[in-house]
Amino acid sequence: MKTFLTILGVVAVIAVIVGIKVLQISAMIHQKPPAQYVSVSTTEAKSESWQQTLTSVGSLTAVQGVTVAAELDGKITEIDFEAGSNVAAGDVLVRQDTSVEEAQLRSAEANVELSGVNLKRTKELLDKATVSQAQYDADAATSKQAAAAADNIRATIAKRTIKAPFAGRLGIRLVNLGQNLKAGDAIVSLQALNPIFVDFYISQDEMGPLATGLQVRLSGDGVSAGIVGKITAISPDIDASTRNVRVQATVDNAAGHLRPGMYVNVAVELPVVDKVLTIPATAVLFAPFGDTVYVVDSAVDKDSGEKGLVVRQQIVRLGARKGDFVVVLSGLKAGDTIVTSGVFRLRPGAAVKVNNSVAPDAQLAPKTSDS
Repeated sequence: MKTFLTILGVVAVIAVIVGIKVLQISAMIHQKPPAQYVSVSTTEAKSESWQQTLTSVGSLTAVQGVTVAAELDGKITEIDFEAGSNVAAGDVLVRQDTSVEEAQLRSAEANVELSGVNLKRTKELLDKATVSQAQYDADAATSKQAAAAADNIRATIAKRTIKAPFAGRLGIRLVNLGQNLKAGDAIVSLQALNPIFVDFYISQDEMGPLATGLQVRLSGDGVSAGIVGKITAISPDIDASTRNVRVQATVDNAAGHLRPGMYVNVAVELPVVDKVLTIPATAVLFAPFGDTVYVVDSAVDKDSGEKGLVVRQQIVRLGARKGDFVVVLSGLKAGDTIVTSGVFRLRPGAAVKVNNSVAPDAQLAPKTSDS
């Protein structure tokens, strides 16, 4: 009897434990899992006024630029410049040996002096009717020939003193002291860098609104943001092979960061303003089948009745881009809230929480920070 009661008690305890566990498991099964949210930053699609622009790729050229070269054969006796330095117009760059010409000049100057004395004497005799007019004319011609010969030697000496033809910045030295130069041998590159030209081409079907004085904005690798200039010349003819017109703008380059030969992206600002719908470019998922954004909508949980935020994927058609913003031609309307960061972690219908403390700082004219 005791054994039976003991067994009955053990069975009862086991039944109680099993019942408790069954209730716990049932509660866990029916318990709603905690909501999973993705943290994102958002902004609204905005209607803005954008100035119309024409874009092109240009090349920088110096207002004045030459490779200074020797005019005459001769040996270099003096180099008076440092590579990469700035020079003024007329600064001496290189001197060639002029010892032979200087000796010739002394002889020529002696001939000038002698011919001058002879001419003076002949003039006195002519006044006394002692010599003929023909003799006086011959002595006058001889004096002029002697002066011309001396001037010719002086010009040769001057050409052996090679000077900067205009103010600018020198390049790398291409000659050495004692080197024998031939006429035409390059000495150094000289470029006037401020201001500087940017040459670019515009298609003939877009050249209608082009005019001198329009502002251009430059951008590109190695080009500081905010550099602007003005159109100063438009070619009167169109390239027959490309049907493009050549345009030249002048840009201030006081800092000297722009160099001839650099390529730049050029945006010509036209006097026309368009109403556009813009969003940050970081909000767009670019894909071959279509560009999309995630739009944030309000939603109510069916079970708890709590309000929350979910996203839906929206296909958009994009237009022009300026700075960190892009124009939306269709797919959105002004005031739509879209996700700007965290888009790669989303899927349609995902619940989100907004945290705009980490929102990207989108700007129309971003400045590249120095690294």
